[in-house]
Amino acid sequence: MKRSFWLAAVVLALVLSVVVLAASPFVGSAKEEYYMVTFASGIEYWKGCFAGMEAAAKQLGVKAIYTGAPLSDVNQQVTVLEQVIAKRPAGIAVTCSNPDGLRATIDRAIEAGIPVVTFDADSPLSKRYCYLGTGNYNAGAMAARYLATLIGGKGEVAVSTVTGQLNHEERKNGFIETLAREYPNVKVVSVGNDNNDQTRAAILVSGFLQAYPNLKGVFCTDALGGVGAATAVREANKVGQVRIVSFDTDKGTLDLIKEGVIDASIAQGTWNMGYWSMMMLYTVKHNLVKPVDGWQDKGINPLPAVVDTGTNVVTKRNVDAFYMD
Repeated sequence: MKRSFWLAAVVLALVLSVVVLAASPFVGSAKEEYYMVTFASGIEYWKGCFAGMEAAAKQLGVKAIYTGAPLSDVNQQVTVLEQVIAKRPAGIAVTCSNPDGLRATIDRAIEAGIPVVTFDADSPLSKRYCYLGTGNYNAGAMAARYLATLIGGKGEVAVSTVTGQLNHEERKNGFIETLAREYPNVKVVSVGNDNNDQTRAAILVSGFLQAYPNLKGVFCTDALGGVGAATAVREANKVGQVRIVSFDTDKGTLDLIKEGVIDASIAQGTWNMGYWSMMMLYTVKHNLVKPVDGWQDKGINPLPAVVDTGTNVVTKRNVDAFYMD
C-alpha cells in the first residue's frame, strides 16, 4: 500500500511538472523562427554570435536560422533582410554593414510587427528595440592604452580600420582620442581603410611601414586587418619592432598571438551578443516585458536601448582560453 502511494505521488509530481513547464512563458514553439542576418556572412567571427543565439533558441524550444550577405555590401544586405522579412519570422537579429543604409528596412520590419534587435554594429536611428554589442569607443581606448604601454609611451603609430561602419569608427575614435588625452608622446601618423579585407590590409600596412620607417605600432579595428598587418610586418622583418594590437578572436588572430607576431587583440563578447539577442527578441514577441500596459501604443520601448556585451584583452598569457571548440 505504501509503495503504491509513493508511486502515485511520483507520477502526480511528474504530471504537474509537465503541466507547469508547458504553461511557462519561456517554452516556445518549434514553429517559431528567429533569424540572424549578417554581412560578409562566411567569416569566422559570426560563428560565436550564432552559437549564442542557437543556445538560447534551444533553451526556449524555438528555431534559430543564420543567413546574410556574402560581402560587406549594404545593398546586398538590404536584399537579404527584405527576403527574411517576407518570411514573416518571429524576430530578427541584424548586424548593420551601414547604419543608415539598413535603417528604412529595419523600420519596415518593426512596422510589420516583427521584433528587430541589432548586434555588433548598430543602426541607432532606426526603430530597432535594442542594440547588443561592444562599447566600441571604450574598446578603442583599451587598445590605445595597451599599445601605448607596449611601445613605452612614445612613438609613431597607425590605424587600419573599416571606413563608414559605425562600430569601427567608434573604435578608431576611442583609440585616437585616448592617445591624444593620455599619451601625448604617441602620435597617430596615418589612418587607412582596409575594408575588412586581409589582402588590402597587408598592402595598406606595408605602405605605412614604407612611409613611416620609425613606426612603432599598428592598431587594427577588425580581425582580417590584424592578420593582414601581421603579414606586412613579417615580410618587412619587423616582428617585435612594430607592435600590433588587433580585434576579435578568429583562429588566425589567435595563432598569430601565440607566434608573437600580433601582440594582443581585443576580444568581444560574441556569444553574449547572440544569446541575449535571442532572449530579447523572444521577450518582445511574447510580450513578457511590460513596463506599462499598452506600451506598444504609447511609444515606450520595453527593452534597454543598449546592452554592452563586454571586452577582454587577449595576449599570449590567456590566448588558449579563446579558441572555439
